Amino acid sequence: MTIRVLLADDQTLVRTALQMVITDTEDLEVVGEAADGAEAVRLAETTGPDVVVMDIRMPGMDGIEATRLIARGPGSARVLMLTTFDDDDYVYAALRAGASGFLVKDMALEAILEGVRVVAAGDGLIAPAVTGRLIAEFADRPRSAPDRPALTGITQREREVLVLVGRGLTNSEIAEALFITVGTVKTYVSRLLTKLDARDRVQLVILAYESGLVAPSG
Repeated sequence: MTIRVLLADDQTLVRTALQMVITDTEDLEVVGEAADGAEAVRLAETTGPDVVVMDIRMPGMDGIEATRLIARGPGSARVLMLTTFDDDDYVYAALRAGASGFLVKDMALEAILEGVRVVAAGDGLIAPAVTGRLIAEFADRPRSAPDRPALTGITQREREVLVLVGRGLTNSEIAEALFITVGTVKTYVSRLLTKLDARDRVQLVILAYESGLVAPSG
């Protein structure tokens, strides 16, 4: 199945580079290009992309607001953000807006394409270069107890799985830690997504940190 991609970046050079490499990739196709957030939202509604590759900083409506509108809109598009090393505050805000993944702009184009595939499959993705400082960002954000999301309705075993997801473990690593099969882990993750109304694994990580279930120190 071909993955439909919408490109949103105010830099023509970035869009052109991505468009060229996607054109040469059999399982991906570009269905639209936007130079700002407002245009990205409009095209997401009219072209029905599977993934929106979104720059965070754009003139007018930025990528964060565009992500929020797309995530809450009628379509099923997932947003993969492109960030730079000095975008920590933006990354945190975009995660809360509903982004499904983050990659650094100076990564190899092939790595970005693989990121599109991962996000399209429903998995979350955060580039290693972003992860450490993102966790620190969660730790530094003061949150009062009433603001913390409730984790009601999940079992003790699901809570254990959520802790390990929040710590960044893969399904295989979780299976090994809990002495269960990878298939069972996938079942628990699927149940958590449903019960906690999370879009993907990245959103589960957010819930694990914001609920206080996982501390940045691990």
